[in-house]
Amino acid sequence: MGGIMLKVETYAGYKADERPVSFTLKGRVFKVARIIDRWYGANHAYFRVMADDDNRYTIRHDLEQGAWEMVMMETDKKG
Repeated sequence: MGGIMLKVETYAGYKADERPVSFTLKGRVFKVARIIDRWYGANHAYFRVMADDDNRYTIRHDLEQGAWEMVMMETDKKG
């Protein structure tokens, strides 16, 4: 793993950890406003999400270890 470790709350429908609904990053909880995209690798599931802070995050779920991490954050804010 090479990203920032996350605590993720998931929706479990017909399978466990079907999709993220919120995640905790550096002690702050972010709600997933929508899932923009999802794709699967050999041992990982990836989700590109829009969070309630209007930023986009790519988060990865290690399907063997059960661990979650943030691999990218995108923002439109100009500072």
